Amino acid sequence: MPTYTYMTRCDGCGECVDICPSDIMHIDPIHRRSYNIEPNFCWECYSCVKACPQHAIDVRGYADFAPLGASVRVRREEAQGTISWKIRYRDGRLKEFTFPIRTTPWGSIKPPSDYAPADTSALRSPLLAHEPDALMVAALPALPPLETGQVLP
Repeated sequence: MPTYTYMTRCDGCGECVDICPSDIMHIDPIHRRSYNIEPNFCWECYSCVKACPQHAIDVRGYADFAPLGASVRVRREEAQGTISWKIRYRDGRLKEFTFPIRTTPWGSIKPPSDYAPADTSALRSPLLAHEPDALMVAALPALPPLETGQVLP
């Protein structure tokens, strides 16, 4: 569900531009309002939705999620630590979903500088940097390596 901006709510602060990982949120130089320059390239991460202090950014619902004529409102409620989704269908039904913004306590995530540099031999590993240590587990489950000529069933 790509994002779009309500121009009457946007104050042009640029929070969405700074946080967008695909660099598609821009500020219009004339009207000083944000807009999504290429909705097809939206990663649908909703970082801009969560970062917007004016609640000016919403999403276009897909047909299987919010049928034609439905509206989707997203609201970040920092005081409660939640993000809420409200879907209003054409027939007037209303569905609401609320999720925590974070699943870890503020300040509990270590910055990359607190970790030892990665070993270049780790590039051949399927693990991400600092796994499984950062996940606080002894080991991650993995399939045994295939033998020469063996094919997966």
